[in-house]
Amino acid sequence: MKFSIGYQLTSVEDPPFSDIAADFGDCVCEVYFAAPGMPSGRSPLPDDPASIERYEHDMARLKAMGIKLNLLVNANCFGHLAMSRTLERCLGAELDNLDRIAGGIDSVTTTSPAAAEIIKRLRPGLHVRASVNMRIGSVQAMQYLGDTFDGYYLQRDYNRDLEHIDRMKSWTFLHGKTLHLLANSGCLRFCPAQTFHDNLVAHERDVGAEDNIPDFMPYACWRLMKDRENWAAILQATWIRPEDLHHYEQFFDVAKLATRLHDRPWVVVKAYAAGKYEGNLPDLLEPGFARALAPYVIDNSRFPADWFERTTRCGGRCETCDYCKTVLDRVLVKLPQ
Repeated sequence: MKFSIGYQLTSVEDPPFSDIAADFGDCVCEVYFAAPGMPSGRSPLPDDPASIERYEHDMARLKAMGIKLNLLVNANCFGHLAMSRTLERCLGAELDNLDRIAGGIDSVTTTSPAAAEIIKRLRPGLHVRASVNMRIGSVQAMQYLGDTFDGYYLQRDYNRDLEHIDRMKSWTFLHGKTLHLLANSGCLRFCPAQTFHDNLVAHERDVGAEDNIPDFMPYACWRLMKDRENWAAILQATWIRPEDLHHYEQFFDVAKLATRLHDRPWVVVKAYAAGKYEGNLPDLLEPGFARALAPYVIDNSRFPADWFERTTRCGGRCETCDYCKTVLDRVLVKLPQ
């Protein structure tokens, strides 16, 4: 299986992000990225002249290396510009810019049916995918958007339901669509606060300029992690261990790895490329909650041999099952101070 990895704009003191892709050869076949200053599903890239220059250099080098480029237009909210001519002009200008610096891109991932419509009009034939943040988890949902998108990221909450994935894959195959996978999200399964969280990220710059409620933790996951009784929710989440990714090769040729905000993206790619990781499992995830668990770690080498089989056959009935809590007792290790 090959990988699509998320772009980071590195500092001038560090090697360019394109070096990571170069280190892994043809193992990395795609890089996904948002344009500088553009709202997306993560904090926007800086848009000062020096940052833009480094970004453009990276895009040109990645394309020259034969790596496909996937533009993210995946903010959860575009505010009053959501279906505007202004949004159309912005997207057109960025597509033109990418034509100039890299000879064009290969695909777009978006949360916005309006953006998908704009891009299809501006660049007929360009592959447009529905973002994982749209939470498309059924054949019916794909059918509703069949005239808008060419591919769909599987709702990550179904990552451990292989029968469900098989149904989704069969429909996309029969209808000339593509199905895509995000492998290492640390987000909690079926998190009810995701929309609120994603909207905050989409408006991050404006939100940061406000006089906000003091001591309010807006992220449900981090609030839960303050209580050790909730730590089993990490094991009940949506990630796939590097050791188990091979089970998905029957459905996917490429796995997306969340690395846009990761402290050590090289470690993430190395672990999944090798299909093995001996270390603290949260260190591979985004978000990872390693800080919330410290001084404890989740030792990836201590997972039981039946982990994959049990968690892909349990039906997700976490409220009546204590398997993950039992496994947590086994894999949780306290490090010396």
